Amino acid sequence: MDERSLTERLITYDTATIEGMQAAAAFVKGWLESHDVEVNGEQHNGRPVLAATVGAASGPTVVLHGHIDVVPGDSGQFTPRVDGDRLYGRGAYDMKGGLAAMMVATCRLAAQDAVKVHFVCVSDEETSEEDGIRATDHIVRQGYSGDFAITGEPTNLHIGIQAKGVLAIRIEVLGRSAHGSTPWLGDNAVLKAVDVFRGIETLPFTRESSDMFDRPSISLGRILGGDAINRVPDHCAIDVDIRYLPGQDAEEILAGIGALEGAEVTHVFHREPIVIERENPYVQLLAESVLNVTTLEESIAVGRDGTSDVISFIKAGTPGVEFGPAGEGHHGPEEWVSIDSLGRYRDALIQFVESIPQHGRLADLKIA
Repeated sequence: MDERSLTERLITYDTATIEGMQAAAAFVKGWLESHDVEVNGEQHNGRPVLAATVGAASGPTVVLHGHIDVVPGDSGQFTPRVDGDRLYGRGAYDMKGGLAAMMVATCRLAAQDAVKVHFVCVSDEETSEEDGIRATDHIVRQGYSGDFAITGEPTNLHIGIQAKGVLAIRIEVLGRSAHGSTPWLGDNAVLKAVDVFRGIETLPFTRESSDMFDRPSISLGRILGGDAINRVPDHCAIDVDIRYLPGQDAEEILAGIGALEGAEVTHVFHREPIVIERENPYVQLLAESVLNVTTLEESIAVGRDGTSDVISFIKAGTPGVEFGPAGEGHHGPEEWVSIDSLGRYRDALIQFVESIPQHGRLADLKIA
């Protein structure tokens, strides 16, 4: 199987479910082992985690990191289809295509003996629920880190050197119940919650920008309120997804939200922004490899509105970037990945790793 056929196979697993994650992880493990790559498989918080190491026993170390889970999709999205260069399906772009190419690259890199390569695959990247230690934090603590990490998030073959931070919060709002025929006697908690959301949109941090981002993003993802059509709701919860900029302060943002009338923040999922210098020599070497296998000519260092688990490596002292194949529509109904880009992505990964020994200044470099 090449990266295209692997992507098609991975799409068939509904990895928005635990059962699908387990089946897909078993396939990934079996495929790698059939290519003589020894894989360590375990469960973390009830979800599968895979890790393998190939190449050198010591020396410069690169981590190829991916996730197999996806956001929920319609049943038809788990049947891959091809239209020209586009391979459609849930997870094709985010990030089963990137994961498949990493699998192929890992097998090919097993033959070289100058760079140690860790391949890791987790199953909880798409969740915003805090449930103990995240899987990527767990594998980093187990020693799967190194000198540079690449997570295969969708980037259109550009290199994500910055990403917004995440504040996924639940806000509780209280009102006063009354009969639906006399709403003026009550205090509608759902309407108050909408006012709180509008208040968040006016806070000072929402009008700031940075060198790579025009603005933060704020999304009202869920409203939970009301229990009967003929009763004024006395309680409402809203789930708000905030992506804030590098340089902004999460505590200040939360304090501003907490000061809004009627708002009580009861749950927070927080991931810090991702920042790595474009002058980082590993970034520069990866950029050279990308330019060698693509037709890209302009700057390939970009900022990402989304974030990823690469922050786990950065917090542990391993610089890392988001870098994945080309496509469009992740988390949407028409998600696709470019088939041509899968091969170019695989080649860029291989060329990047194989070129590290040729740069002596990199081989001994440890960047905090």
